[in-house]
Amino acid sequence: MNYVEMSTEELKKLEAELSKQYDEYKSLNLKLDMSRGKPSPAQLDLTNGMLDVITSKTSLVTESGVDCRNYGVLEGIEEARKLMGDFLGVPAENVFVCGNASLNVMYDCVANSMLFGVMGSTPWCKLKNPVKFLCPVPGYDRHFKITELLGIEMINIPMTENGPDMDMVEKLVSSDSSIKGIWCVPKYSNPQGVVYSDETVKRFAALKPAAKDFRIYWDNAYALHYIYDESIEIPEILSECAKAGNPDLVYEFCSTSKVSFAGGGISALVSSKANLEWIRKRLTIQTISYDKINQYRHVLFFKDIDGIKAHMRKHAKFLRPKFDTVLEIFDKEINGTGAGSWTKPMGGYFISFETNEGCAKEVVAKCKEAGVVLTGAGAPFPYGKDPKDSVIRIAPSYPTLDELKQAAELFTLCVKLVTVRKILSER
Repeated sequence: MNYVEMSTEELKKLEAELSKQYDEYKSLNLKLDMSRGKPSPAQLDLTNGMLDVITSKTSLVTESGVDCRNYGVLEGIEEARKLMGDFLGVPAENVFVCGNASLNVMYDCVANSMLFGVMGSTPWCKLKNPVKFLCPVPGYDRHFKITELLGIEMINIPMTENGPDMDMVEKLVSSDSSIKGIWCVPKYSNPQGVVYSDETVKRFAALKPAAKDFRIYWDNAYALHYIYDESIEIPEILSECAKAGNPDLVYEFCSTSKVSFAGGGISALVSSKANLEWIRKRLTIQTISYDKINQYRHVLFFKDIDGIKAHMRKHAKFLRPKFDTVLEIFDKEINGTGAGSWTKPMGGYFISFETNEGCAKEVVAKCKEAGVVLTGAGAPFPYGKDPKDSVIRIAPSYPTLDELKQAAELFTLCVKLVTVRKILSER
């Protein structure tokens, strides 16, 4: 029964029952962490064979003749560029293979734009008006931390089931030259799991920015992270931009952090030749080369894109029952109560739960008090400020199934308890 339809006496009785159950959970002294989308130990085990593909007897000279032990080849070895290009469906010539984290590459792109500008434009730090970024919300907290740290003003853009509100994006980008970028996670977005529609991708590619140094920061972090359906595809943004007459409009990023080893993978920056040449000028001062041995290790282990896809099917087998467990418990415990709604993603690492307005922070706090740590309420919004205090990011990947079941049951209990108390306080 929907809680708002219950009488005050019924709600008081329910509140007492829920409080008793909550105290019982607290007595269990749980210590579960669901705050980040970390691969489980079993998922990491899938890549242990990568540690054996290179030994002291392995030739570290690639087929293209590069000695991976030495300096040079800033853009990455040819074999790794092709592998990551195939990962995103782009030519190898448009790929720079970088270090272990795409987040670092994103930070560098924004920071270098602040210091040196974009392809000859005025450095952002020397502009009279504050620089602005568009931020689809809810979104990835670490994106927002980059722009916040660098003093960039962030503007919320509502997400729809097809991606960001493109009417709003087009209007703002075309009318305000101080808007220099937009954060995007186009496939299985963090945290909702939204897949951008074909129309949304094409509208992004056809943007007409007022600022010539505007760029789309296309973080394709979950390009192959399917859980249920491998066939979901979206248009390739680089070629769409070229077709729309905007070849330099996008910076695309990805990594193998949740494919191979978290923190031990390789990342890639994909863009036009002109953009990459501009970036190369900064990189040659910043570093001589990235870890080519690790690049070669990935090439030897995965071999090609089919090897990566087969590997991701193994990941999906571990993730699918975890997502199913959480979603089944949400359906069982929350459906019909009016206490919240949630996404049912086809891939990625997160489920987005939306409580009634004004409840998210208290739900997260109650979970923590009982031993389950969640991502902080507000984290999926710039400055950590959720206007409705309603969005909570759920990360099912790391706990065991038994731990996850316990955590999801406690979470739904906290949602119900906080919701009932809020309704009572407003009567």
